[in-house]
Amino acid sequence: MLLYYIIKTRDIQKDVVEVETVLTKEQKGKTSPRPDSRSYFQKMAAYKELYLMAIPGIIFLLLFKYLPMYGIIMAFKNYNVMKGIIGSDWVGFKNFIMLFATSDFPLAFRNTLILSVYHLSWGFPVPLIMALLLNEVRSSVLKRSVQTITYIPHFFSWVVISGIFIDILSPSSGIVNTIIQAFGGDPVFFMADPRYIRSILVFSSIWKEAGWGTILYLASITSIDPELYQAAAMDGAGRLHQTWSITIPCLLPTIIILLIMRLGNIMDSNFEQVLMMYSASVFDVTDVIDTYVYRVSFTSLQFGLTSAAGLFKAVINCMLLLTANHVVKRLGGRGMY
Repeated sequence: MLLYYIIKTRDIQKDVVEVETVLTKEQKGKTSPRPDSRSYFQKMAAYKELYLMAIPGIIFLLLFKYLPMYGIIMAFKNYNVMKGIIGSDWVGFKNFIMLFATSDFPLAFRNTLILSVYHLSWGFPVPLIMALLLNEVRSSVLKRSVQTITYIPHFFSWVVISGIFIDILSPSSGIVNTIIQAFGGDPVFFMADPRYIRSILVFSSIWKEAGWGTILYLASITSIDPELYQAAAMDGAGRLHQTWSITIPCLLPTIIILLIMRLGNIMDSNFEQVLMMYSASVFDVTDVIDTYVYRVSFTSLQFGLTSAAGLFKAVINCMLLLTANHVVKRLGGRGMY
Protein backbone atom coordinates (compact mmCIF):
# COMPACT_ATOMS: atom_id res chain seq x y z
CA MET A 1 0.00 0.00 0.00
CA LEU A 2 2.87 2.38 0.87
CA LEU A 3 4.65 1.60 -2.41
CA TYR A 4 1.45 2.20 -4.38
CA TYR A 5 0.98 5.54 -2.64
CA ILE A 6 4.59 6.59 -3.45
CA ILE A 7 4.09 5.81 -7.14
CA LYS A 8 0.71 7.58 -7.14
CA THR A 9 2.20 10.65 -5.44
CA ARG A 10 5.05 10.84 -7.92
CA ASP A 11 2.57 10.63 -10.81
CA ILE A 12 0.54 13.48 -9.31
CA GLN A 13 3.66 15.60 -8.81
CA LYS A 14 4.71 14.90 -12.41
CA ASP A 15 1.28 16.00 -13.68
CA VAL A 16 1.53 19.21 -11.65
CA VAL A 17 4.96 20.00 -13.13
CA GLU A 18 3.66 19.35 -16.67
CA VAL A 19 0.66 21.63 -16.11
CA GLU A 20 2.92 24.39 -14.76
CA THR A 21 5.20 23.99 -17.80
CA VAL A 22 2.26 24.27 -20.18
CA LEU A 23 0.91 27.37 -18.43
CA THR A 24 4.35 29.01 -18.43
CA LYS A 25 4.84 28.42 -22.14
CA GLU A 26 1.34 29.64 -22.94
CA GLN A 27 2.07 32.85 -21.04
CA LYS A 28 5.24 33.31 -23.11
CA GLY A 29 3.34 32.71 -26.34
CA LYS A 30 4.89 29.34 -27.02
CA THR A 31 3.09 26.25 -28.22
CA SER A 32 2.09 23.45 -25.90
CA PRO A 33 4.50 20.51 -25.56
CA ARG A 34 3.89 17.36 -27.53
CA PRO A 35 2.23 14.40 -25.80
CA ASP A 36 4.55 11.95 -24.09
CA SER A 37 5.63 9.51 -26.83
CA ARG A 38 7.62 7.20 -24.57
CA SER A 39 6.73 3.52 -24.63
CA TYR A 40 5.36 1.65 -21.64
CA PHE A 41 8.74 0.07 -20.93
CA GLN A 42 10.50 3.44 -21.12
CA LYS A 43 8.09 4.79 -18.56
CA MET A 44 8.77 1.77 -16.36
CA ALA A 45 12.50 2.45 -16.65
CA ALA A 46 11.92 5.91 -15.17
CA TYR A 47 10.60 4.24 -12.00
CA LYS A 48 12.85 1.15 -12.08
CA GLU A 49 13.79 1.43 -8.39
CA LEU A 50 10.16 1.39 -7.32
CA TYR A 51 9.33 -1.54 -9.59
CA LEU A 52 12.28 -3.50 -8.20
CA MET A 53 10.98 -2.81 -4.70
CA ALA A 54 7.59 -4.10 -5.83
CA ILE A 55 8.91 -7.51 -6.95
CA PRO A 56 8.56 -9.20 -3.50
CA GLY A 57 5.03 -7.85 -3.17
CA ILE A 58 4.12 -9.05 -6.67
CA ILE A 59 5.46 -12.53 -5.89
CA PHE A 60 3.44 -12.54 -2.66
CA LEU A 61 0.26 -11.56 -4.52
CA LEU A 62 0.80 -14.23 -7.17
CA LEU A 63 1.43 -17.02 -4.66
CA PHE A 64 -1.09 -16.18 -1.96
CA LYS A 65 -3.78 -14.14 -3.75
CA TYR A 66 -4.03 -15.05 -7.43
CA LEU A 67 -2.90 -18.70 -7.41
CA PRO A 68 -5.49 -19.69 -4.75
CA MET A 69 -8.23 -18.23 -6.97
CA TYR A 70 -8.17 -21.59 -8.71
CA GLY A 71 -10.11 -22.87 -5.70
CA ILE A 72 -13.05 -20.61 -6.55
CA ILE A 73 -14.56 -23.40 -8.62
CA MET A 74 -15.14 -25.29 -5.35
CA ALA A 75 -18.05 -22.89 -4.77
CA PHE A 76 -19.83 -24.48 -7.72
CA LYS A 77 -19.03 -28.10 -6.85
CA ASN A 78 -20.01 -30.69 -4.28
CA TYR A 79 -16.40 -30.91 -3.15
CA ASN A 80 -15.15 -34.32 -2.14
CA VAL A 81 -11.69 -34.61 -0.63
CA MET A 82 -11.12 -38.03 -2.21
CA LYS A 83 -12.13 -36.86 -5.69
CA GLY A 84 -10.33 -33.54 -5.56
CA ILE A 85 -11.42 -30.23 -7.05
CA ILE A 86 -11.49 -31.41 -10.66
CA GLY A 87 -13.16 -34.72 -9.96
CA SER A 88 -15.92 -33.38 -7.72
CA ASP A 89 -19.43 -33.06 -9.15
CA TRP A 90 -20.74 -29.74 -10.43
CA VAL A 91 -23.76 -28.40 -8.53
CA GLY A 92 -24.04 -24.91 -10.02
CA PHE A 93 -25.45 -22.36 -7.57
CA LYS A 94 -26.69 -24.95 -5.09
CA ASN A 95 -24.06 -23.95 -2.52
CA PHE A 96 -25.16 -20.32 -2.68
CA ILE A 97 -28.81 -21.30 -2.22
CA MET A 98 -27.90 -23.45 0.78
CA LEU A 99 -25.80 -20.61 2.16
CA PHE A 100 -28.72 -18.21 2.45
CA ALA A 101 -31.14 -20.93 3.46
CA THR A 102 -29.33 -21.37 6.77
CA SER A 103 -29.73 -18.98 9.70
CA ASP A 104 -26.02 -18.79 10.55
CA PHE A 105 -24.74 -17.09 7.40
CA PRO A 106 -27.26 -14.19 7.31
CA LEU A 107 -26.39 -13.54 10.96
CA ALA A 108 -22.66 -13.61 10.15
CA PHE A 109 -23.23 -11.29 7.18
CA ARG A 110 -25.15 -8.84 9.36
CA ASN A 111 -22.49 -8.86 12.08
CA THR A 112 -19.74 -8.41 9.50
CA LEU A 113 -21.46 -5.38 8.00
CA ILE A 114 -22.15 -3.80 11.41
CA LEU A 115 -18.58 -4.27 12.67
CA SER A 116 -17.12 -3.00 9.38
CA VAL A 117 -19.24 0.15 9.52
CA TYR A 118 -18.16 0.71 13.12
CA HIS A 119 -14.50 0.24 12.20
CA LEU A 120 -14.85 2.60 9.23
CA SER A 121 -16.79 5.27 11.15
CA TRP A 122 -14.55 5.34 14.22
CA GLY A 123 -11.27 3.83 13.09
CA PHE A 124 -10.70 5.65 9.80
CA PRO A 125 -10.66 9.27 11.12
CA VAL A 126 -8.43 8.54 14.16
CA PRO A 127 -5.08 8.24 12.26
CA LEU A 128 -5.85 11.47 10.40
CA ILE A 129 -6.65 13.31 13.63
CA MET A 130 -3.52 11.95 15.30
CA ALA A 131 -1.38 13.05 12.34
CA LEU A 132 -2.84 16.57 12.43
CA LEU A 133 -2.20 16.80 16.18
CA LEU A 134 1.35 15.46 15.91
CA ASN A 135 2.04 17.94 13.13
CA GLU A 136 1.41 20.76 15.61
CA VAL A 137 3.93 19.41 18.13
CA ARG A 138 7.05 21.57 17.97
CA SER A 139 9.31 19.38 20.10
CA SER A 140 10.88 16.79 17.79
CA VAL A 141 11.79 14.56 20.75
CA LEU A 142 8.19 14.52 22.03
CA LYS A 143 6.84 14.01 18.53
CA ARG A 144 9.08 11.01 17.82
CA SER A 145 8.36 9.53 21.24
CA VAL A 146 4.60 9.74 20.76
CA GLN A 147 4.91 8.26 17.28
CA THR A 148 6.97 5.33 18.53
CA ILE A 149 4.68 4.59 21.45
CA THR A 150 1.52 4.73 19.34
CA TYR A 151 2.67 2.49 16.49
CA ILE A 152 4.43 -0.18 18.58
CA PRO A 153 1.10 -2.08 19.19
CA HIS A 154 0.89 -2.67 15.43
CA PHE A 155 3.69 -5.23 15.73
CA PHE A 156 1.93 -7.23 18.45
CA SER A 157 -0.15 -10.21 17.37
CA TRP A 158 -3.82 -10.37 18.19
CA VAL A 159 -3.07 -13.22 20.58
CA VAL A 160 -1.08 -10.77 22.72
CA ILE A 161 -3.53 -7.90 22.29
CA SER A 162 -6.54 -10.05 23.18
CA GLY A 163 -4.74 -11.37 26.25
CA ILE A 164 -4.04 -7.80 27.39
CA PHE A 165 -7.68 -6.74 27.04
CA ILE A 166 -8.99 -9.92 28.66
CA ASP A 167 -6.75 -9.27 31.67
CA ILE A 168 -7.60 -5.58 31.88
CA LEU A 169 -11.36 -6.24 31.64
CA SER A 170 -11.39 -9.34 33.86
CA PRO A 171 -14.30 -9.22 36.38
CA SER A 172 -12.11 -10.60 39.17
CA SER A 173 -8.66 -9.05 38.71
CA GLY A 174 -8.97 -6.50 35.89
CA ILE A 175 -8.00 -2.90 36.60
CA VAL A 176 -11.24 -1.57 35.06
CA ASN A 177 -13.46 -3.60 37.39
CA THR A 178 -11.16 -2.76 40.31
CA ILE A 179 -11.88 0.94 39.69
CA ILE A 180 -15.62 0.22 39.31
CA GLN A 181 -15.68 -1.62 42.63
CA ALA A 182 -13.69 1.16 44.30
CA PHE A 183 -16.56 3.52 43.47
CA GLY A 184 -19.13 1.09 44.85
CA GLY A 185 -20.19 -0.55 41.59
CA ASP A 186 -20.56 -4.21 40.71
CA PRO A 187 -18.00 -5.96 38.48
CA VAL A 188 -18.93 -6.34 34.83
CA PHE A 189 -17.89 -9.25 32.61
CA PHE A 190 -17.23 -7.02 29.59
CA MET A 191 -15.90 -9.75 27.29
CA ALA A 192 -19.03 -11.86 27.75
CA ASP A 193 -21.58 -9.06 27.53
CA PRO A 194 -23.17 -8.47 24.08
CA ARG A 195 -23.65 -4.80 24.98
CA TYR A 196 -19.91 -4.11 25.20
CA ILE A 197 -18.09 -6.64 23.03
CA ARG A 198 -18.49 -4.74 19.74
CA SER A 199 -17.17 -1.55 21.33
CA ILE A 200 -14.23 -3.50 22.73
CA LEU A 201 -13.45 -4.94 19.30
CA VAL A 202 -13.52 -1.50 17.68
CA PHE A 203 -11.53 0.19 20.45
CA SER A 204 -8.84 -2.50 20.54
CA SER A 205 -8.47 -2.31 16.76
CA ILE A 206 -8.06 1.47 16.90
CA TRP A 207 -5.54 1.20 19.74
CA LYS A 208 -3.49 -1.32 17.77
CA GLU A 209 -3.51 0.28 14.31
CA ALA A 210 -4.07 4.04 14.73
CA GLY A 211 -0.40 4.87 15.29
CA TRP A 212 0.65 2.88 12.26
CA GLY A 213 -1.98 4.59 10.14
CA THR A 214 -0.59 8.04 10.93
CA ILE A 215 2.64 7.29 9.04
CA LEU A 216 1.14 7.89 5.59
CA TYR A 217 -0.58 11.09 6.68
CA LEU A 218 2.57 12.46 8.32
CA ALA A 219 4.56 11.63 5.18
CA SER A 220 2.01 13.53 3.10
CA ILE A 221 2.08 16.51 5.46
CA THR A 222 5.87 16.80 5.17
CA SER A 223 5.51 17.13 1.38
CA ILE A 224 3.31 20.24 1.67
CA ASP A 225 5.06 23.43 0.57
CA PRO A 226 6.00 25.46 3.72
CA GLU A 227 5.50 28.68 1.76
CA LEU A 228 1.76 28.04 1.83
CA TYR A 229 1.80 28.24 5.64
CA GLN A 230 4.02 31.30 5.57
CA ALA A 231 1.70 33.10 3.18
CA ALA A 232 -1.32 32.15 5.30
CA ALA A 233 0.42 33.38 8.46
CA MET A 234 1.18 36.72 6.80
CA ASP A 235 -2.53 37.02 5.97
CA GLY A 236 -3.33 36.53 9.67
CA ALA A 237 -4.49 32.90 9.56
CA GLY A 238 -4.07 30.97 12.81
CA ARG A 239 -2.93 27.38 13.15
CA LEU A 240 -6.47 26.01 13.13
CA HIS A 241 -7.35 27.98 10.01
CA GLN A 242 -4.13 26.85 8.31
CA THR A 243 -4.92 23.23 9.11
CA TRP A 244 -8.44 23.53 7.73
CA SER A 245 -7.52 25.54 4.61
CA ILE A 246 -4.11 24.08 3.69
CA THR A 247 -3.27 20.80 5.43
CA ILE A 248 -6.57 18.98 4.98
CA PRO A 249 -7.06 19.96 1.28
CA CYS A 250 -3.49 18.84 0.53
CA LEU A 251 -4.17 15.55 2.32
CA LEU A 252 -7.41 14.98 0.43
CA PRO A 253 -5.87 12.78 -2.35
CA THR A 254 -4.30 10.55 0.30
CA ILE A 255 -7.54 10.38 2.28
CA ILE A 256 -9.52 9.43 -0.83
CA ILE A 257 -7.13 6.65 -1.86
CA LEU A 258 -7.08 5.16 1.64
CA LEU A 259 -10.87 5.42 1.88
CA ILE A 260 -11.32 3.61 -1.44
CA MET A 261 -8.98 0.84 -0.29
CA ARG A 262 -10.81 0.63 3.03
CA LEU A 263 -14.18 0.30 1.28
CA GLY A 264 -12.68 -2.48 -0.83
CA ASN A 265 -12.10 -4.48 2.36
CA ILE A 266 -15.29 -3.61 4.18
CA MET A 267 -16.41 -7.24 4.38
CA ASP A 268 -13.17 -8.25 6.11
CA SER A 269 -13.71 -8.12 9.86
CA ASN A 270 -10.24 -8.94 11.18
CA PHE A 271 -10.59 -12.68 11.60
CA GLU A 272 -7.75 -13.06 14.12
CA GLN A 273 -9.13 -10.42 16.45
CA VAL A 274 -12.68 -11.80 16.48
CA LEU A 275 -11.49 -15.39 16.86
CA MET A 276 -9.36 -14.48 19.89
CA MET A 277 -11.97 -12.33 21.62
CA TYR A 278 -15.40 -13.81 21.00
CA SER A 279 -17.08 -16.56 23.02
CA ALA A 280 -20.35 -18.49 23.06
CA SER A 281 -22.09 -15.83 25.16
CA VAL A 282 -21.50 -13.11 22.54
CA PHE A 283 -21.71 -15.36 19.49
CA ASP A 284 -24.88 -13.71 18.16
CA VAL A 285 -23.22 -10.29 17.85
CA THR A 286 -19.63 -11.22 16.95
CA ASP A 287 -19.81 -14.19 14.58
CA VAL A 288 -18.64 -12.82 11.21
CA ILE A 289 -18.21 -14.35 7.76
CA ASP A 290 -14.57 -15.27 8.33
CA THR A 291 -15.28 -17.09 11.59
CA TYR A 292 -18.31 -18.75 9.97
CA VAL A 293 -16.08 -20.05 7.16
CA TYR A 294 -13.47 -21.26 9.63
CA ARG A 295 -16.04 -23.00 11.82
CA VAL A 296 -18.00 -24.71 9.04
CA SER A 297 -14.88 -25.74 7.13
CA PHE A 298 -13.28 -27.61 10.00
CA THR A 299 -16.36 -28.91 11.81
CA SER A 300 -18.65 -30.12 9.02
CA LEU A 301 -16.04 -30.15 6.19
CA GLN A 302 -18.46 -28.37 3.81
CA PHE A 303 -15.74 -26.76 1.74
CA GLY A 304 -18.03 -26.03 -1.19
CA LEU A 305 -20.38 -24.09 1.06
CA THR A 306 -17.59 -22.07 2.67
CA SER A 307 -16.01 -21.40 -0.73
CA ALA A 308 -19.33 -19.91 -1.80
CA ALA A 309 -19.31 -17.71 1.31
CA GLY A 310 -15.79 -16.52 0.56
CA LEU A 311 -16.62 -15.80 -3.08
CA PHE A 312 -19.74 -13.89 -2.05
CA LYS A 313 -17.66 -11.73 0.29
CA ALA A 314 -14.98 -11.12 -2.35
CA VAL A 315 -17.57 -10.07 -4.96
CA ILE A 316 -19.09 -7.51 -2.59
CA ASN A 317 -15.64 -6.09 -1.77
CA CYS A 318 -14.79 -5.83 -5.46
CA MET A 319 -18.09 -4.11 -6.29
CA LEU A 320 -17.62 -1.58 -3.48
CA LEU A 321 -14.06 -0.88 -4.60
CA LEU A 322 -15.07 -0.28 -8.22
CA THR A 323 -18.09 1.81 -7.23
CA ALA A 324 -16.12 4.01 -4.84
CA ASN A 325 -13.37 4.56 -7.40
CA HIS A 326 -15.94 5.42 -10.10
CA VAL A 327 -17.79 7.87 -7.85
CA VAL A 328 -14.54 9.64 -6.91
CA LYS A 329 -13.56 10.04 -10.57
CA ARG A 330 -17.03 11.27 -11.49
CA LEU A 331 -16.72 13.93 -8.78
CA GLY A 332 -13.49 15.16 -10.32
CA GLY A 333 -11.04 13.42 -8.02
CA ARG A 334 -8.20 11.02 -8.78
CA GLY A 335 -9.12 7.41 -8.19
CA MET A 336 -6.84 4.45 -7.68
CA TYR A 337 -6.62 3.83 -11.45
